[in-house]
Amino acid sequence: MSVQLLLSYIFLGLTLAAPMGPVNSARLDKGIKNGFWNAWSVGAGSMIADGIFMLLIYLGMVRFLNLPEIQIFLWLFGGLVLVYSGVESIISAEKIDIQATMRNKESLTKSFMTGFMVSITSPLSILFWLGIYGSILAKTASAYGTTHLLVYSSMIFLGLALWDLTVASLTTGLRRFLNDPMLKWISMISGTSLIGFGVYFCIQGIKALAG
Repeated sequence: MSVQLLLSYIFLGLTLAAPMGPVNSARLDKGIKNGFWNAWSVGAGSMIADGIFMLLIYLGMVRFLNLPEIQIFLWLFGGLVLVYSGVESIISAEKIDIQATMRNKESLTKSFMTGFMVSITSPLSILFWLGIYGSILAKTASAYGTTHLLVYSSMIFLGLALWDLTVASLTTGLRRFLNDPMLKWISMISGTSLIGFGVYFCIQGIKALAG
């Protein structure tokens, strides 16, 4: 088991977490509004969901997740969760006050659950893990055997954790240079992004239901 190979799996975890999607939109929104620990909590909730996906795939639950009925439900339910989160973000943007949010921060539990729900109900996350992680498991098993699969999976998870810390730190640093109007715009853009993803998911669900 070479160090280079382990580092490549950590980098893979970073790569999987980096694209701008629903989770990163929510992470930026919570971090800019409430600070480092809230942004980190969103990421932690998302990582728990990712861990569940990894475990399900590891245990061979791919067939269940590939059922058309399950996928339609995930598209529609995931879309509704994202639309709700986006609308909530836009509504709360009108009430942003930097000094007030510093005094009355959102609870870490709520931020954690936002990250968990956005990730666990996201069809993109599920399909992404099925496609990427499933193929990685197969390739790793054929190339290196099944002995170290858990170690390589842990390296991917470490990459996800490093990305979470990086984004949380960036939002905390950025927050110091923002005023109320800028925070409102960022929150509204973030909310609009979540709604956009949600509408897309719902459309895909309706298409799958109709087809």
